[in-house]
Amino acid sequence: MGKKAKNRREFIQSGMRMSLGLVVGGLGALSLKHVTKDEWVWQIDPFECTQCGRCATNCVMSPSAVKCIHAYDLCGYCNLCGGYFKPDANKLSTAAENQLCPTAAIQRRYIEKPYFEYVIDEDLCIGCAKCVKGCTSFGNGSLHLQVMHNICLNCNECSIARVCPSHAIKRVKAADAYIVKGDFSKGGKT
Repeated sequence: MGKKAKNRREFIQSGMRMSLGLVVGGLGALSLKHVTKDEWVWQIDPFECTQCGRCATNCVMSPSAVKCIHAYDLCGYCNLCGGYFKPDANKLSTAAENQLCPTAAIQRRYIEKPYFEYVIDEDLCIGCAKCVKGCTSFGNGSLHLQVMHNICLNCNECSIARVCPSHAIKRVKAADAYIVKGDFSKGGKT
């Protein structure tokens, strides 16, 4: 007792159904892969970062996808900003020799005596963490580093995370990214 022989039309129809099933399944798998990729991103926990400087030198992007950000709610708008001025600055002027940032990525703007605002130029920032270390050691730590997802390649294995001595770089859900010091709505602590 043999199988019923398929005629040519049935054979072509079953082949087309199978092909259509494979295409739809493949598209579904690709969509799922894309959703999974976008769902998890690399992020720096600013409370664990030790400002080692490896973000600037170990990122596969040049310059690094890690940039300094400013939590303005924590800033004291100081005349003497530890993240802006070198510790041994000759005087409090915006001259390059007095600035801590090697690329002049921080701009100092006068607000009113004795307050200044410090703004990060993301295009100039290389993620070296010198300003973050200065701000943390002298002030309240309103400057910190973050991975910028519009620049980051979201590598399967982040080259910075591999060498981070404090294990501050982790995979997080995209909705939980950009932890900012002082942002209590996202679990930020001061």
